[in-house]
Amino acid sequence: MTMTLGLPVLTGLIAVALLFDFLNGLHDAANSIATIVSTRVLRPHYAVVWAAFFNFVAFMVFGLHVAQTIGTGIIEPSIIDTQVIFAALIGAIVWNLVTWGLGIPSSSSHALIGGLVGGGMAKTGISAAVWSGLSKTVLAIVLSPLVGMVLAMVLVAIVSWLAARSTPFAVDRAFRILQFGSASLYSLGHGGNDAQKTMGIIAVLLYSQGRLGSQFSVPFWVVLSCQASMALGTLLGGWRIVRTMGLRITKLTPMQGFCAETGGAATLFMATVLGVPVSTTHTITGAIVGVGAARRASAVRWNVASSIVYAWVITIPASALVAALTYWTVALLLR
Repeated sequence: MTMTLGLPVLTGLIAVALLFDFLNGLHDAANSIATIVSTRVLRPHYAVVWAAFFNFVAFMVFGLHVAQTIGTGIIEPSIIDTQVIFAALIGAIVWNLVTWGLGIPSSSSHALIGGLVGGGMAKTGISAAVWSGLSKTVLAIVLSPLVGMVLAMVLVAIVSWLAARSTPFAVDRAFRILQFGSASLYSLGHGGNDAQKTMGIIAVLLYSQGRLGSQFSVPFWVVLSCQASMALGTLLGGWRIVRTMGLRITKLTPMQGFCAETGGAATLFMATVLGVPVSTTHTITGAIVGVGAARRASAVRWNVASSIVYAWVITIPASALVAALTYWTVALLLR
């Protein structure tokens, strides 16, 4: 039986969820702006304003399928209580801060999913997991960077063929303009997929408290507050990770930046429409590797890319462990 919370405690938990959303924007700002900054199309401070705007308006474009998956498709809604939610958020926030401090572009999305799994399993064991939804998400860990990479490589091939008779100066100038559009689409996809994860967390918390009636749904005020929190985080930027994403994996031209952002955006749009909570970090990294490899394999700094992959592999178990320890600590203190 879920304990009914007073309004101050419920508000505090929602504030923690919005803090995660803010940190998600801060941590993942690099996903939206790394390519447009590294190609010097926009200065960093203008780029974050551009990205934050499209992060915010994403709710006008997409449905709430990802929020539904997070709220009901990762762990059983019936076992969710305030301790599970709190543990999940702490697990995700701690891992985000660790990787942000180290400049590692790990996935905020999978940190949250790991937190949910860790908190839920700390309460009821492996029966807490909704294996169909969880397996779909784990599959997306592998597929999203691969799809982003393949789409980016195909775009490079098409664009190179179309621009074969143009001068390098004309190509560079055209793609500097086109990058505004591709960066906008990627930021839109980022806001559409990532902000919905926190919406799902807040909505399932309200649902567990009986504040949404008998049917799970996402109130409009939750949608607005999550989009605004993410946009604010993006506005403040994550400069350490921008350097890794935009400069250390491979050197990008405006044409390559356009192809990486467009390939990544297409992947995010497909995933968001299907309700799959993918990692925007995985997606854009795969796309950047794709445009680098399309030039030549040696253009990619594979040691940097491989260190990012290691971070991906340990994100879910690491955040799950922190969440489980948080759950058990809180349970011990409340005895």
